[in-house]
Amino acid sequence: MRILLAEDERELANWLVRALQQSGFQVDWVDDGRMVRRCLKATRYDALVLDLGLPGVGGHDVLSELREADQRLPVLILTARDSLIERVSTLNEGADDFLAKPFELAELEARLTALIRRARGSEHPRLACGPLVYDPSSKQFTLGHEALVLTPREHAVLRVLVQHSGEPLSKQEIIERVFSDERDVNPEAVEVLVHRLRKRLGRSAVQITTLRGLGYVLESGPEGSP
Repeated sequence: MRILLAEDERELANWLVRALQQSGFQVDWVDDGRMVRRCLKATRYDALVLDLGLPGVGGHDVLSELREADQRLPVLILTARDSLIERVSTLNEGADDFLAKPFELAELEARLTALIRRARGSEHPRLACGPLVYDPSSKQFTLGHEALVLTPREHAVLRVLVQHSGEPLSKQEIIERVFSDERDVNPEAVEVLVHRLRKRLGRSAVQITTLRGLGYVLESGPEGSP
């Protein structure tokens, strides 16, 4: 899951980026409201964690612009302004959730996962595509109730695909979401990993299909389909 973090407290932001990445999130960080606009135009995110007191363009204005443009991106407000009036007004402006500082990391992760799950139309805590299931709490894939043994890179690519099951992802999108910190990854590496994953999935009902010009899509079909 790819998150945009808009937070101008550098120490807090650095900690959040490291902590969320360890929990399987891909995090991009900006410290100015004007950068939020640019990032949202350039990249597809699963959620926005938005501080209200941003320089450049404040969080309230960023949120208003998003909703006026009818962008449905889930937004979690992260702020020190913990008052009933602030919470109510922010939610009325279109925020999906509100978390006051200081906060527990586990609660932030749970709220983010819930927001993204609801945005995708699913209330189930696990991510699934047919018999393939990913449990974020254990960070484990199962295929037909059997544990799926994967290398770290295979695991990362399959996690991105199952998070967007039914949606095509280009090689570049996969690289940006999985290998943003590695400069030596090229599209051919993604091809190799997808080839390996297809072997791991075997002749199960879950397949990775290539859509010419669009990328790869994880989908469930008849058992044993090629």
